[in-house]
Amino acid sequence: MGDDEPVNVKEYQQLAKQALPKMYYDFFAGGSEDQHTLKENVEAFKRITLRPRILVDVSKIDMSTTILGYKTSAPIMIAPTSMHKLAHPQGEILTAKAAAACNVIMGLSFSSTCTIEEVASSCNAVRFFQLYMYKRREISALMVKRAEINGFKAILLTVDSPKLGRREADIKNKMIAPQLKNFEGLVSTEVHDSEGSNLEAYASRTLDPSFSWKDIAWLKSVTKLPILIKGVLTREDVIKAMEIGVEGVIVSNHGARQLDYVPATIDALEEVVLTVQGRIPVLFDGGIRRGTDVFKALALGAQAVMVGRPIVFGLAAKGEYGVKRAIEMLKDELELTMALSGCPTLSDITRNHVRTQIDDHRHSRL
Repeated sequence: MGDDEPVNVKEYQQLAKQALPKMYYDFFAGGSEDQHTLKENVEAFKRITLRPRILVDVSKIDMSTTILGYKTSAPIMIAPTSMHKLAHPQGEILTAKAAAACNVIMGLSFSSTCTIEEVASSCNAVRFFQLYMYKRREISALMVKRAEINGFKAILLTVDSPKLGRREADIKNKMIAPQLKNFEGLVSTEVHDSEGSNLEAYASRTLDPSFSWKDIAWLKSVTKLPILIKGVLTREDVIKAMEIGVEGVIVSNHGARQLDYVPATIDALEEVVLTVQGRIPVLFDGGIRRGTDVFKALALGAQAVMVGRPIVFGLAAKGEYGVKRAIEMLKDELELTMALSGCPTLSDITRNHVRTQIDDHRHSRL
């Protein structure tokens, strides 16, 4: 593949930057306002150190696991990210094929540029469907029904977006969202507005800012699929989620694209895990760029991690092959980290395998 063959997922980001128009690269790479949380999502991992165990038989490493009962090759999932056709002309179909080839679960975005049906028929695999609540409830209900009919196995309800975060790069670039095929004849993305991005105008027209805890009962009434809520950062909200009876939570700050100055997700993870106490699965989303990052999230109690931007950048740089390589790199790095840490299986990875800043404070007080 020549000299520019990336050796880690960060190098795919550089290739994607060269390959994409600025407007689209900024859309995928950017966060909200000062982008403080955007930087923190990645930086916070660097403050966590590993505590390896030596002289363990690591001749066989098993990374396989189950998520909601579905077998998968590794505790790594593809996060639902929007509009893959802005990264590659074939869009989510290629992402889906790469996920299937690597035997990992893909989350399909509500704002996908390929239809639910196109993705479902592209290949056989376990997939979850991400849902936003629209003011017109019947549209959200219809998307859930279509996902269910097309074999999607769970609903990832995004709960951190009653309004769209202020993404200043998109406003400056006057970012234009394509017409989303899933909503043809239902909603038009065409917005005639010279102020800022048409993404913002579209979101304010469609997203339902009144959607609240009581409405999850409505969602349960329109689907038999398990519901995971995506966008949980605090103990208080996890308690509510468990009371209302969801099948899992995803610790996420929307890739730092919504509220700026929320904590990095890896810093919020343990509060959620300690509150859940194993009662429901906790998935993790945000800032994963290395196998060591995956290991750290698992050690802090996540059942699996979701990967967003590295997948999109792989797609932009090298299509289906780029997505496959991004997943494979993270899997290979996780496998090596497990071996070097003395953990032949995922169940061997414990809280004692990492040291966080909170641990440092505790030790300094002792």
